[in-house]
Amino acid sequence: MVSRMSSSVIFLSIPGLRERDLSVMPRLRGLMAQGDQASLTSSFPCVTWPVQANMLTGRLPAEHGVVANGFYWREERRVEMWTAGNDKIAAPQIWDLLHQQTPRRTSAVWFPMLSKGCGADYVCMPAPVHHPDGVEELWCYTQPRELYGELRDRWGHFPLPHFWGPLAGIQSTEWIARSAVDAAGRFRPDFFYLYLPHLEYAAQRTGPDSPPAQAAVAELDAVIGTLGDGLAAAYDEAEPTWIAASEYVITPVSHVTYPNRVLRQAGLLQVREEADGEHLDLEGSRAWALADHQFSHVFVRDADSGTQQRVVELFRNADGIAEVLAGDQRARYRLDHPRSGEVILISAAHSWQAYYWWLDDRHAPGFARTVDIHRKPGYDPVELHVDMASRTIPLDATLVRGSHGAPVQSDQQRGVILASRAGVLPRPALADVDACGVVLRALQEA
Repeated sequence: MVSRMSSSVIFLSIPGLRERDLSVMPRLRGLMAQGDQASLTSSFPCVTWPVQANMLTGRLPAEHGVVANGFYWREERRVEMWTAGNDKIAAPQIWDLLHQQTPRRTSAVWFPMLSKGCGADYVCMPAPVHHPDGVEELWCYTQPRELYGELRDRWGHFPLPHFWGPLAGIQSTEWIARSAVDAAGRFRPDFFYLYLPHLEYAAQRTGPDSPPAQAAVAELDAVIGTLGDGLAAAYDEAEPTWIAASEYVITPVSHVTYPNRVLRQAGLLQVREEADGEHLDLEGSRAWALADHQFSHVFVRDADSGTQQRVVELFRNADGIAEVLAGDQRARYRLDHPRSGEVILISAAHSWQAYYWWLDDRHAPGFARTVDIHRKPGYDPVELHVDMASRTIPLDATLVRGSHGAPVQSDQQRGVILASRAGVLPRPALADVDACGVVLRALQEA
């Protein structure tokens, strides 16, 4: 049977999706039944911000500048985690390229973190308002500006507590899907990019093969089914092409490395005493690590070559560390960008890296025991756990059972990409940077 060409592309960006999960995802398989499937290899570092930027630009971090899930601005001695705007992606994205076409094609982007201020016609992403008294007000950044108020009136506030942390669950992905259907009915964008985060949570908390992680796969599939029905009605006779892609695969971990503790014990990292504990002294430290899942950027003051060599020596044979890259060696993974650390530490597949620098939990800074993704100078999946008795986050990094970020070296780390129309995927094996071209070709053929 020959299907009609579509006029639109719907792209589902799904962290943690594995090929084996498809066997228990009948709704996703149903959407893709007449199309293609290929393996998908994420480019290192295999974490959210860089991979999404790879997919949207068709380029790697050395060109687009997104080297991690956060940045260290050396001149300001400032860490920026999970708050950066779209201007940090220093390369044209799919919507920018679509706007150059004649006729101009429209686009919508739903919930990736680096979408604030992007050039898409329609945008929705979490952007809580932080008041001076410390109170956080639920809100989302939208384009057009008034759109979030309208979505809130119909669907309630975006359930931010369920987007990350101990309460993370299907509610956030359900809201993303419902609001996307609402927006599609109003605007019918030619390209609709949706981030569906649900498989992140249980896979990191209890392991990707745990019963909770398998239950999460079924929950996500049900939402995709509802999304499919809703968007089919919104686009009516247009028959959009669906593409679903793994951002990366989460693999089991049984070991954790603490690079900042190693640097501190070597005399390279300094702390300052504050009322609530020991805080990282960015100005006084000769070297410190921004830890992000299975890799770290180690920032060396003044790029001192002697300090760099000392860092390399400290970690070259360290348990849980597979590679140590310094200087020009960063080009091996196209991370030779000014925003990168002078040294990059890469974990073995069974290990991950925690940001902790304190040597005694009694001296941990106050924010360490809270869900505080912006103040922590590194990623903290322990926030997915909670001590119900004290209502605080424990300081036991060994609780984490799944991680990602290390270079793909086995099929167990490889993801999958699917399309609902035959001929959309050009090869049986693709990389994340191929996604941009896949989307553009699919729209050109429409």
